[in-house]
Amino acid sequence: MHACDRRHQAHRRRGRVRTPPWRTRVSAHWTRRARPLLGTLVEVGARGGDVEIAISAGFDVISVDAHTAAVLAAAQELHDASDGAFDVTLGSGPGHWRCDGTRLHKLHDAVQLDLGGIAKGYAVDRAVLAMRRAGCASGWVNAGGDVRVFGEAALPLSLRDEHAGGVRPFATLADGAFATSHFDRRTRSQAVGIDGSQPVRAHVSVAAPECLWADALTKLIALSGDTADPLLARYNAQAWLH
Repeated sequence: MHACDRRHQAHRRRGRVRTPPWRTRVSAHWTRRARPLLGTLVEVGARGGDVEIAISAGFDVISVDAHTAAVLAAAQELHDASDGAFDVTLGSGPGHWRCDGTRLHKLHDAVQLDLGGIAKGYAVDRAVLAMRRAGCASGWVNAGGDVRVFGEAALPLSLRDEHAGGVRPFATLADGAFATSHFDRRTRSQAVGIDGSQPVRAHVSVAAPECLWADALTKLIALSGDTADPLLARYNAQAWLH
């Protein structure tokens, strides 16, 4: 545990950390909207009887930066390629949004976007690109289990051993990306079956040339349970269930 986290917990135990007053006033009288920015939701709350209509209208079209637009385009591509199984709206309206360049159009009030199942992989790819542009010939980026290795580097990979505890050696990654996601009944997933089916309860790992696709494909393989899913070949990827 980080020292800052320990201090924060200690303050909470001594009663020094209190919930800000504005946090306690969120109720049915408040309207809240969230803006997606690479998987982080920036929430705006406003109070008043007529504010819901005003805010809803104001968020019909959202200007996003180029990085967010790139993630949205990839999400739309994978949604189409998977016949709708990959859904960043988490069922709130998969056909009710579109992104034209850097303008995100919300076509229904109920639509909410969650890019958490794809944005981290994109961020890893961008970090690798930045390292290369800065003159780094080889190396790797590891963002919480989403990994990409480039150049002459080779990185040993280990996986959590659910049966024996600890970790176990798995493979060595070179010039590519690797992502692992865990799914259980508490997981909110971008993969939802057309018939309402849920992902398998397992760890899913995917190797691919780019981390964006490795990250996103774990959600689809969790849904199909098929490590030979045709989508893997489309993105030159390989999958494992464990």
